[in-house]
Amino acid sequence: MTTTKALVNKYLGDKDFWARALKLALPISFQNLLSSIYSLVDTLMVSNLGDVALSSVGMATQWSWLMQLALFGLTSGASVFFAQYWGVRDKRKINNIYGITLIHTLAVSFIFGVVALCAPEFVIRLFNDNPEVIRSGATYLFWLSFVFPAYALTYTFSAVLRSTEHVRLPMYVSLITTIENIILNYILIFGKLGAPAMGVAGAAIATAISVWTGAVFIFAVSFATKNTARAPLREIFGFDRQLLARFYKVATPVVGNEFLWALGTVLYNVIFGNLGYQYYTGVTIFRTFEGMAFVLYVGLCNACCVIVGKAIGSGKPEEAYRDALRFAVIIPLISFVVGMASIAFRHQIVAFFNTGGNLSEATLATAAGIIVIYGIIVPFRNIPYIMIVGIFRSGGDTLTGMKYDLFCVWCIALPLTAIAAFVLKLPFLAVYLTMALGEDCMKFILCIRRFKSRKWIMPVTEQGKGALADSTNVA
Repeated sequence: MTTTKALVNKYLGDKDFWARALKLALPISFQNLLSSIYSLVDTLMVSNLGDVALSSVGMATQWSWLMQLALFGLTSGASVFFAQYWGVRDKRKINNIYGITLIHTLAVSFIFGVVALCAPEFVIRLFNDNPEVIRSGATYLFWLSFVFPAYALTYTFSAVLRSTEHVRLPMYVSLITTIENIILNYILIFGKLGAPAMGVAGAAIATAISVWTGAVFIFAVSFATKNTARAPLREIFGFDRQLLARFYKVATPVVGNEFLWALGTVLYNVIFGNLGYQYYTGVTIFRTFEGMAFVLYVGLCNACCVIVGKAIGSGKPEEAYRDALRFAVIIPLISFVVGMASIAFRHQIVAFFNTGGNLSEATLATAAGIIVIYGIIVPFRNIPYIMIVGIFRSGGDTLTGMKYDLFCVWCIALPLTAIAAFVLKLPFLAVYLTMALGEDCMKFILCIRRFKSRKWIMPVTEQGKGALADSTNVA
């Protein structure tokens, strides 16, 4: 009995661990659930306009998604510093990193925004050459371009708040903006309450208004309550070259990791889109569902980042490894349950997206088949996710994840997927399965080996470095 309890405690955690983890994970999971509902509502309402509209919006949002992955890379790299400096309560350094991050996220949003504003047809043409799809997608992307700076602000504000254990404000803001987006979508897409029916343009304008509302709201509340997202300008922009160089050293691999991984994913989608827009519509449906299923993993991963990073920064490497091991076991166990439930209810899930009866049988069958593939592989896919994003990065090891991700995507999965699609001309679901297996199998093995080595523990604080040196000398 004692041995069983000890094993459960080692791999699944005790009451103290779960109290700390859920305090962070649940608000973040709820926020991500709201974000997924946000995307779900867009998909459901646009699906009433037919296959072409839904496919074109899915293609247009790939450009926004690519930018958001670059923003996530920047803020994820910054969160290494936020969490570890929070462990020793070094607020000045937190504010310095805050400023560095803000400058870089706004610059990235400006670059992507200019392309979306000036050349939306070029972006859509990468995915499909159907004139109707290009026209519809370009309209959506043009209006969406105005929201890109708001994404930069929101990502930066949320990163500094989450990493310093202020997780409720981003959650409340997501609740407000999700409700706002639902209402605006209904009014602007279908022309209700006296507004003109704007179709896909209405969906993009609704998104732009609601995301800007969220950014302004977070800033206003932070200014009023004086939380960590409000800081003196002299500290935000008072960073020195040495800190900037350290930021680049840690954050550049994360940005490169996220951006190049996202670019690889976009190229997957280029392959899928060129196999037929109905198949791509099925992918769009699946991704909306996947976003809903993914929310708990995101919450736990963010909790992992804060808990493990805080422990390493405050000089507790053994505690960090113990808690990291628990997250590495919990995530795939939850993934297995979610995966099996997804397979069992796949037809009901797909039917939910066809309430208007405007989607083709090919689209619905494709979405259901992808859900089966997802249900089988998701436990293996999420082990690299929690290790690269939640554990290695919070430990300061941002380079390893980049190497693993890029090798598996660019050297294995992308070539195999292209061969399956254009040389072997396999059925669409076989092409999708090739992509999934090619990316995840090797990465799964590499990540477990790296985790067990403990070489991912790389503190950025002086307390953390000293404790790691002491533990190494004792060993």
